[in-house]
Amino acid sequence: MQSDENAPARPAAYSKSESGTEPTETWIEAAGTKVLVRQTGRGRPVLLINGLGSHTATWAPVETHFTGLHLISFDSPGIGRSPYRAPPQSIGGLARLALDILDQLGFDEVDVLGYSMGGTIAQTLAHLAPTRVRKLVLVATGPGWGCVPGQWGSMIHLYNPLRYYSEWYYQKSIGPIAGGRARTDKSFIERQWRQRFAERPRVVPYYSQIAAVASWSSLRWLHEITAPTLVVVGGDDPLLPPVNSFMLARRIPLSRLEVHPEEGHLLLFDTRSPALHSIHEFLTAPSTDESRTWQRAQEVDRSLEEHMLRNTHAGMFPWGRASAAYRAFSESSPQ
Repeated sequence: MQSDENAPARPAAYSKSESGTEPTETWIEAAGTKVLVRQTGRGRPVLLINGLGSHTATWAPVETHFTGLHLISFDSPGIGRSPYRAPPQSIGGLARLALDILDQLGFDEVDVLGYSMGGTIAQTLAHLAPTRVRKLVLVATGPGWGCVPGQWGSMIHLYNPLRYYSEWYYQKSIGPIAGGRARTDKSFIERQWRQRFAERPRVVPYYSQIAAVASWSSLRWLHEITAPTLVVVGGDDPLLPPVNSFMLARRIPLSRLEVHPEEGHLLLFDTRSPALHSIHEFLTAPSTDESRTWQRAQEVDRSLEEHMLRNTHAGMFPWGRASAAYRAFSESSPQ
């Protein structure tokens, strides 16, 4: 059930959409819980699914750059302004929540962009409901179990939500977590801090999201995704090393990979990132084959993936080793 009554006030972090329409925010009852849904722009609908602990305001750079599209985003339960729901939802449950939101809004088919943890939800959505997804974009994400995790220096900071409450700790931890401009650009770091501090995640929902990702994997069914898929990653992503994107692009049948060497994990929220232009062009092209981004993006075969694996650290011990064992098991098991 959709309601505009008591629509939440727009926080200062938001700016007016440059796509020709004022953003609208509504509460929707979906999958048994109340969620905040934000819509802006006109054109083909694109569902944006955000990362760990992130709220709709973080999509501001995307909203600015993605003109000519109707953008739909939401705060997951317990994140941003959406209330928490117990028990916590799995990745599959969050994918079904997203589908219910689309049903409530009346969208039969959309393009889907999933970022970081949101990429796990986007993969699951495209697998559960292939007829609902026209194009899929996976940014700075991976296949869950079987991935190559970051090393301790980045992962230990990720697991600590103090970075949303202490500016000192945020400035200390964001470089090792995100790489790219977050290593050296003070203005970029300050902007990211202000945006995240405006809607800090609550501790229980934050760890619930971590638990959901930690118990999920797409390796055994990635080959069943049918949507044309653009996989995008920064070359300096310490949290989810680029090899994970190579895994996705090798296993999804109709997929290609674009690597932005100087970018880190926050490439979608860097207003200067060429990734924003590439993804926008892919989504607005008349067809996949006519997309210039698609034409120049890389096809990944097994030998290229294996080369990347040989030249990438196994990730934090012991989870990196355990994940590699699961990857080997999934490769050897019949699917």
